[in-house]
Formats: sequence, C-alpha cells, structure tokens
Amino acid sequence: MLGDGEETPSRCELLTMVKKHSTLLGKTADDASDVEMDPRFWHDVFDLYFLRGKDSRRRQDDDLVFFVRKLSSQGFNDDVPPYFVRRWAPKLDNLLGEKALEVDWRRSFHLNLIAHTTFTVTVAICSHQDLRNHQAEQDKPLSPIYKVVKTVYASPSRVNFHLDSQKASLEVETTPAYPDICFAVDDFDSTFDAVVLTETDHCYCVILNAHDGAAFPTAKEPDDCSSSDTSSLKVDISSVKAKSSKLTLFSGFVSYQMVRDAYDAGKSRFGNLFSLAHSPGKQDRLYMKGPGGHGEVEVAVSGVVDQSQQDTGPFSPVTSKTGFGIGFMVRKAASVASVAAKNAYAAAASSHGFDEELIPLKCCLMSISLPWEHIAYDLLFKGTPPVNL
Repeated sequence: MLGDGEETPSRCELLTMVKKHSTLLGKTADDASDVEMDPRFWHDVFDLYFLRGKDSRRRQDDDLVFFVRKLSSQGFNDDVPPYFVRRWAPKLDNLLGEKALEVDWRRSFHLNLIAHTTFTVTVAICSHQDLRNHQAEQDKPLSPIYKVVKTVYASPSRVNFHLDSQKASLEVETTPAYPDICFAVDDFDSTFDAVVLTETDHCYCVILNAHDGAAFPTAKEPDDCSSSDTSSLKVDISSVKAKSSKLTLFSGFVSYQMVRDAYDAGKSRFGNLFSLAHSPGKQDRLYMKGPGGHGEVEVAVSGVVDQSQQDTGPFSPVTSKTGFGIGFMVRKAASVASVAAKNAYAAAASSHGFDEELIPLKCCLMSISLPWEHIAYDLLFKGTPPVNL
C-alpha cells in the first residue's frame, strides 16, 4: 500500500478507504468485490490503522489487539475460540509469527474498529405518552422520568451472569460470543438499583450510542498526511465524522404492562419482541429485541418489596398471585434498594390502590448483544441522527 519514503496515511484517510471497500458488509462473499475480500489490502490497513500509527496518535487506545481466525467450510470450530488476543507491539510480525496464516484480516480490522471505539448505554424510564409523541414528531425531545448513563465496552466475549447467587453480579463466566459483540455491565445490580417501573404508563428504554475512539478519527491528526504527494492516498475526508459525533446503534423500549405480564407468566407471550427466562428460585431474565430484530438486551427483572411491610431479616422473596416464587431477593435496610423500594411503593400507592396489586418492577440491564457486521456498518455508514435522552 505504501511505497518507499511515503508517509503513513492518517486515520481519516484510511477510514475513507475502508468505507469504499466495505459497502457490502453483511452480504455473502460471492457478492463482494475482489478488493473488499483481498486479504493483503485488509492486512495493510489493519497494520497502518492499529499498529504503525499508534505512537503518533493523540489518544492512546486499549493495548489489546484482536485477531479473528479464518472460517472453515463448517464455520468456526467449537473447540477453538474464533479469535485470539495479543498485546500491542509496533511490528505485526512480532505479534503473530506463524499464526498470521490463521488470521482473517477483514474481520480482524472491523473487530478492532469496534473494540477500540467508545460506547455509552442509556437506561431510562419514560412515559408511554411521551414516547408516542416523540415517534409522531421526531424533533420533539424526550424527557425521561429517570435515566442512568454508563460507559460500556465492546467485547467478542459474552458474560454469563449467575442470577441464583446473592452476589449475582460478582459471579460470572465468560464464553466466546463472536460473531456477536457484547456490551456487559458487570455491576448491573448497583448501577441500575433505582431503575424501577412504578406506573402502568412507564416504559423501560435502552439506548446504545457510539461517540469516540477508533471509529471517530479527528480531521486533523498529528500524523495527517493530507500534503502527501502520493496520489493514490489522496482521498476526500469531508464526509468523515467529527470526533464529537454520536451514533445510535441500538434503541428499544417495552411498556410496564409487557414486563409485568411476562413477570407474572414466567414465559414469553410476545414472539420476537422479548421473552422471559424463568426458573424457580432464580432471578428473572428479560430478553428484548431491537428494531428490525437486530440485537438483544438482557435484563434482570424483580418485583420490589415494600420494605415498610417486611419483617426484619436479610432477604425476602416476592410471590406472585399465581403462586410463583419470584426468587429475586431484595436487600433490606441500609441499602439504596431499601430507599428505592419505599419510594416506588409510595409512588404506586399515590395513584393506585393496593388491591390492584401494582408491583414496582426493578429492571437492571445486564448486557446488549449485536452482530459485528451490524455495528461495523453503522459505524461506517449510518447517517441518521442519534437518539438523545
């Protein structure tokens, strides 16, 4: 890609080249152009983007570099992880050695583009009416009743939380998720402790945004080569996103009644929208699908105990009217959960009689999963305005 004496292209220039050869993301290999599938092109772009240009970039990326193994005719081998990881080094040969023959360079480039981008998740409680107004008038801002914003990290591994433990968020195991990319919240129990649906008009909303890092190079970098005399590297960077840009990769919501119905039933009633994995004596998992069926959100759902009505003791189960032992144990006094529970029941009681059995439902986001090609395409090409709360 570079001749003798030529300067290293800037990330803006490289990303523009990548966009030209990534228009068929998500298509079959038979549909792709020769250059788009050319391993030498992707090897060189990978090297320039993530290794050789590292010392001259203002912002230091994570020093982990991911390599995706080539697919066999039967797909990925279950006995061998689909990717492996190395610590950054200035020369690619020093990182890989003979393993370079195993690498799918196109997939590896896109995986690192995702892994080295910054993401935040917004979890919010909104009124159903407010959401309907926003859908009718896209310019109308959303005013959440409550929201939590947290930085999350893209990973080709899935975190499996054991919800049957009193310290659920501390007991985890990790398994390969690729070709899906996962955004896990290890401390979900404490991060979203106050996210409680208390009204039938409440909706639980989840938004994943990308806004910084490898996918958002600045127009002028210290190693900018816009003055290079190499015509093959002169590209139009006017369309490259500014560093302050933001993209929404996932957005979805479910109503209180949907969550409550699944909570009571312990099984799915809503097809592809979401389902509830229910096991006696364990916390309940709610699975939400994104628009168009893209992506999946995993949420721990529990009925909040009315602390003022409970006897002393460290834990109390909530039992539904159908006799299910809900099994999500809620901490008592001296915790944020206790305060949230009292506030939730006070809010519910202000407009509903307890004979209606309106149960405040706490929803703790555990993870978001999306196919890597869906994320890569949006990072490169999505032009719609982000969802802001």
